[in-house]
Amino acid sequence: MARCPASGLIPMLLLGMAAIGGAITDARAQDNATSSATPPNPSLFAPPVPPVVSTGPLTFAPLVRQVGPAVVNIAVAQDSHTTTSRQPLPPSVKGTPFEHKFRERMRAHGEEMLGAGSGFLIDPSGVIVTNAHVVGGADLITVSLADGTEFPAHLVGSDDLTDIAVIQIHAPHPMPFVPWGDSRLVNIGDWIMAAGNPFGLGSSVTAGIVSARGRDIGTSPFDDFFQIDAPINPGNSGGPSFNLGGQVVAVNTAIVSPTGGSVGIGFGLPSEIVAPIVEELRHNGHIDRGWLGVTLTDGSGHDGVQIVGIDRNGPAMKAHLHIGDVITAVNDEPIDTSRMLIRSIAAKRPQSTVVLHIRRHHEALSLPACVGHRPDEDMDD
Repeated sequence: MARCPASGLIPMLLLGMAAIGGAITDARAQDNATSSATPPNPSLFAPPVPPVVSTGPLTFAPLVRQVGPAVVNIAVAQDSHTTTSRQPLPPSVKGTPFEHKFRERMRAHGEEMLGAGSGFLIDPSGVIVTNAHVVGGADLITVSLADGTEFPAHLVGSDDLTDIAVIQIHAPHPMPFVPWGDSRLVNIGDWIMAAGNPFGLGSSVTAGIVSARGRDIGTSPFDDFFQIDAPINPGNSGGPSFNLGGQVVAVNTAIVSPTGGSVGIGFGLPSEIVAPIVEELRHNGHIDRGWLGVTLTDGSGHDGVQIVGIDRNGPAMKAHLHIGDVITAVNDEPIDTSRMLIRSIAAKRPQSTVVLHIRRHHEALSLPACVGHRPDEDMDD
């Protein structure tokens, strides 16, 4: 299930479900060839030095025991009485040991299975974070805990632009939960452990490092992903990635894959973006973002971003901005790229006033603007 158009022959995939497949190769010929090769001359190598990293986890087992109970599996379905045509069995289930189980479940409950994914509890009352695409279109949401206990869940709110959703279960006792960590403290090369429900097989974990920060994968103006090499696959979508302290620093969202399986390039949305979204969804059920009503371009040869189009009914027109103006700052926040401006305005409350610092020809101006409500459709700003 592609989240954005393919780049060359390598599609960007949501971490939804896909059939298990692959091949096992015999490496004995390679082993024989390696053993018969001439050993390299030791003088080619520099003398040994102490490792840059002096300590590291000998095992992730304590971390898994700590956070595992808060990681959940999510199954989504539609009521077969409300669907007009029968849906096929999800590829994640077809051909796996779970196909028979899901067919029995659908027959017993009159459900049309849509797919499955992952999530994690952030509050003892049963609040769960996952991806919006995991629960989108679902009539029925079932959450399974690590011990196999199942609960029905309802959707609290979702945000398609960041692909984040919040769901809620009502349990008879306080639930285990995991805290947010500060993703701003995560460095390239740091350990990270991903948890989830790949291919519908049940809860599992993988470990690796943060490969890059600030990745833009073309899914929305708010892309700012961690790239991680901990293997994540279809079904891990919505699951957490942890630092070594057991804190959630990212939500697993997408993979790059030519085959539908992991090739070691996955993307998680950092907690610094997710946590505020989750709080607003919990309290309001939706995200109300600010909007300026301009089309922008980078690379104008100046600091700031240039306006190349203005919505005739938008806040920018009412603030007397002109095509060709270069916006250099919002309030006291310098603006270098169109993405910075979009995020800055989106973070403002609609109907609040901001001061836009602009350059018009060779003149510096400061214009107040009343921020509007961002339309549902995707706009430049």
